[in-house]
Amino acid sequence: MSKTILIVDDSISIRQVVGIALKGAGYDVIDAVDGKDALTKLTGQKINLVISDVNMPNMDGITFVTEMKKLPAYRFTPVIMLTTEGADEKKMAGKAAGAKAWVIKPFKAEQMLDAVSKLILP
Repeated sequence: MSKTILIVDDSISIRQVVGIALKGAGYDVIDAVDGKDALTKLTGQKINLVISDVNMPNMDGITFVTEMKKLPAYRFTPVIMLTTEGADEKKMAGKAAGAKAWVIKPFKAEQMLDAVSKLILP
């Protein structure tokens, strides 16, 4: 059974690049355009991993992760923050919200898949 990954990013090109890499590696992908949209997609189905941008309109990634972690079905879902933000304060806020990894844009597909494979258990 393939694993499902939720990609949350306001950039369609980032969602497409990440989605192509993940689908090529055999993952199922769900897209969301921001944190608010992502919360509406969390309907109780199994999500094995979330990849989220930090800076987005409507609801930023750190707020989204904080809200997602309040939902019992997603409390232990691992999160990778994919962002241009490299500041330590942002990383600490992301970690406090529940993010397990921080990948800086631009990134290589192999780098992303390596981080994904470390957080998704077989």
